[in-house]
Amino acid sequence: MSVAMTSCGAAGWVTDRHGYRYDRRDPASGSPWPPIPEIFRDLAGAAAAEAGFPGFRPDACLINRYEPGARMSLHQDRDEQDFENPIVSVSLGLPAIFLFGGLKRSDKPNRYRLEHGDVVVWGGRARLFFHGVAPLADGEHGLLGRQRINLTFRRAR
Repeated sequence: MSVAMTSCGAAGWVTDRHGYRYDRRDPASGSPWPPIPEIFRDLAGAAAAEAGFPGFRPDACLINRYEPGARMSLHQDRDEQDFENPIVSVSLGLPAIFLFGGLKRSDKPNRYRLEHGDVVVWGGRARLFFHGVAPLADGEHGLLGRQRINLTFRRAR
């Protein structure tokens, strides 16, 4: 992983000498993560409902910032307590190539170009599919400059 990250919501994603996990506190400040803005929570819930997952109410929003060259290797989101809830991903800024595979890391992923404002929802049988982001190409976005911001909404607890 080569992205800068932070979180908002009741649970945030942290990594330290103990590994990766959700935690109620920001390790940099020791304070609880800031709440998810209601407009973000509403967007995630509406997108999930449109994709066939009504009632989704995220309690975690992972915020990743990609600069040119940054990438996210293929991985599964397996640290949430309930896999019945979908993942909702919102792309902002530079376009990115989203890699979406299958249940095995060795499954060849499909490649999808995500533009500013694109929203992806996956759940059900696809909830544990391996996914990632190819190295971000250089470019300039009119609002965000040389970066991509990704908001990933989950129900962690």
